Parts: sequence; C-alpha cells; structure tokens
Amino acid sequence: MPLYNRRSDLPVPAPPAPLGLAELLGRVRLALHRQFPESYWVVAEVADLTRPRFAGGHCYLTLAEQATDERGAPAKAQARATLWSQRYQQVVPAFEAQTGQALRPGLRLLLRVQVRFHEQYGLSLDVLALDPSYTVGELARQRLLALQTLEIKGLLERQKRLALPLAPQRLAVISSPTAAGFQDFVRQLEEAPYDFALSLFPAAMQGDEAPASIRAALAAVRARRGQFEAVVLIRGGGSKTDLLAFDDYGLAAAVGAFPLPVLTGIGHERDEALADLTAHRALKTPTAVAAFLVERLARVDGLLHHLATEIRAAAGQHLRRHDAHLGRLSARGRAAGQRHLAAARAALHQRTRQAAQAPREQLRQLVQRLGRYRQQVPRAARRALAQEQRRLRQRARALQQRFARHHRRRREHLLRLRYQLELATTQLLHRAEVRLLTAQAGAPRRATAPPAPGR
Repeated sequence: MPLYNRRSDLPVPAPPAPLGLAELLGRVRLALHRQFPESYWVVAEVADLTRPRFAGGHCYLTLAEQATDERGAPAKAQARATLWSQRYQQVVPAFEAQTGQALRPGLRLLLRVQVRFHEQYGLSLDVLALDPSYTVGELARQRLLALQTLEIKGLLERQKRLALPLAPQRLAVISSPTAAGFQDFVRQLEEAPYDFALSLFPAAMQGDEAPASIRAALAAVRARRGQFEAVVLIRGGGSKTDLLAFDDYGLAAAVGAFPLPVLTGIGHERDEALADLTAHRALKTPTAVAAFLVERLARVDGLLHHLATEIRAAAGQHLRRHDAHLGRLSARGRAAGQRHLAAARAALHQRTRQAAQAPREQLRQLVQRLGRYRQQVPRAARRALAQEQRRLRQRARALQQRFARHHRRRREHLLRLRYQLELATTQLLHRAEVRLLTAQAGAPRRATAPPAPGR
C-alpha cells in the first residue's frame, strides 16, 4: 500500500509560508500576555543577585527552585527577574528593615511577579512586591533547625565543658585588624597592669565571605593550639544585617567543636547569634571580653597576694612559737639549776649539821663538788640555750632559703615563658612578612566581570 496518494487529479495543499523569528517570538509574547495577564505570588530562592551600581540603576535577580519533573526526577526551575529602579527603592529598604536581612543570594522569598517576554532578552519576571513576613518565618525556621542540629550533635554544650585557665594570657584573637572593636579590646588590655600575649588572626567580620574567613582563621589557630590558652572572637557593634555571618550554621559548629575555649564579643545587645550559643562564654562587646580577662587575672593576683600574706603570717607564727619554746626551755634550765643548787646547799647544810664531827677532808670534797655543780649548771644551761638558738636559726634560714628558691624558680619560669613568647612572636612576624612579600610579588590581577544586561 503506498504511503501517499499518487493520483494527480487530487489537489495538493501548499506548504505554510515560513515565519520570521521576530514574528514567531512576537506571537509567543502575545500568547504569554493573554495566558498570564495578571501578577502572581511566587515562592523561590535567590540564586544570584546584581545590585544597582549607581543611583537610579536596576536590580537583577536569578530565581531558582528545586522541583521534580513529570517522571519524578529532580529538576531545577530557574528564571531571570528584575526589580526596576523606582520599585527597588520602594521595596528593598522596607524588606530589609522588617526582616533585618539584606537582600542576598540564598534567601527564600515570596514575590509578586508579572510574566514578561521580550523578543531579544527572552522570558523574565518583573518583581512588583516582596512579602517580609514569609522571609522572617523562613529564617526563624532555619535558625530553629540549625539549633536542633547543633543540640543533637552536642555542640551547644561541648565548649562549656572545657576548662578555661585561671589566668589566660596567651590569646588567639580573630577579628578585622582595622575594626574599632579590636582597637578598643587591645587598648583596654594595654591599660591593665598585666601582660597579655595577643596573636591576631585576621578575618572578614561581615559580608557573604565572613563565615568562611572566620572558619579559616579558626583552622589556623587549631594548627597552633598548643601556643594559646583561649580564643577570642570579637567584632564591634553593627546592624542586625552586619551580624548575619555569626548566625551561620557552619561557623557555629566550628566554634562548638573547637578544642580551646572560645570567648565571643560580637557587639550585639539583644539577640544571641548561633556562634554565641556554641561558644564557651558570650559577652556583649569586645571591651566586655577585655574586662572579663582583666578581672579574672585580678582575682588570681588577689589570691596569690592573699596566699603570700598567709605564708608570711604562718612563718612569723612559727618563729614566734619556737622563740617562745626556746624561752621556756631557758627558763626551765635556769629553774632546774637554781633548784639543784638550792638542794645541794640544803644537803650541805644538813650534812654539816649532822656531821659536825666529820673529817675536814669530807667537808673539802663536798665543797669541791658544790663548786663543780656551780660551774656545770650555767654551762649546761648556756649550751642548751645556744643549741636551741642554733636550731631556731637553722630552721629560719631553711624556711627563708626555701621561699627564696620557690620565688626564684617562679621568676625564672616566667622569664623563660616571656622569652619563648617573644621568640615565637618574632618568628611569626618574620614568616608573615615573607608570605606577604611573596603574595605581593606573585598576585595576578583579576579581570572584572562585564555588567549584566539592562532593560
């Protein structure tokens, strides 16, 4: 059977005339306009964002959503969207004021849009409005989910179980070197009567790159954790938008899992960031962290002063007790000599009376024996007194030498620690200068990306 009729008597339809591309795309635009004449509320995530580069410029977004196709396979829906200049100036400031969040990639939004099609630029969406309440609820849900995850992994309490040294002085500081909060922190520690060894690990404290920058600084501290007693994460005050980096789950988990105690002074006054909740101790400002460290050393200093006072009091009491004991021994010796002398005199007198008729030789012998007793008793008393005095002086010298050796060992230990810290600081600065010179010599220039097409 033939596939088509070969009979020449039937009319053959003429093929349709070809369309121009502009006419075809024009028909598509009209069809979309008739099919989607109104505006629609759409839920989507901001995949990319280009803010206006000058006053009166437009904002260009890329909206995306993970979905599934008709076969159940994962698929990604994506569309370009535009916030025109006038609407951008009306919508975005109100959105950021109500949510406390800057319009940025990664946010999930509820937008009111109109479907637009242009023959040259293709399909796009005009953004007419943003619903802040939806974004606030989504951020709260994400924060609650992050808190639950941190609690399940045990990262909310892990830092609290670490023991903070009584007098932490070797500190790793993570901050921006030009931040006012860091300068205030350093100034307050310099005004204290104690020495602190600070090692700065620079990091970005705001912006999209801040969480990764702070995690990199933590990794650098972890590699040298034997040199430090605690980590200080500080940032000066700022708006709620500026402090978004410290609500990052990855940063909070890195702080919670860190092997050294982490003290935070992020500069907020109301809500606690996730990094505060996982840290060993959260203080409001950088100066509050400095005050906490100085107060902790002041308490230790007071305790050492109190112990030194007690040692001096105990040594004085010990010396007084032995002096009193020596006095009692001396009094006993004198009393014993006097009693012995009185007893000898009484015996002599009694024997003299009883033996008035005894030979002169016996009397002479008794007199000689009495003379010896008179000489021996004071000498024995003086020897006992001298012996007790020598023993007391030896004990006093031994106690003084022991205290001096203890003081000398503590002083030599502190001098060795100071020398090691100065040597480590010098080596670190030398290596940092070498790396900086190497980086400046070999850093390539980056080409600037071309601007996105305008309307």
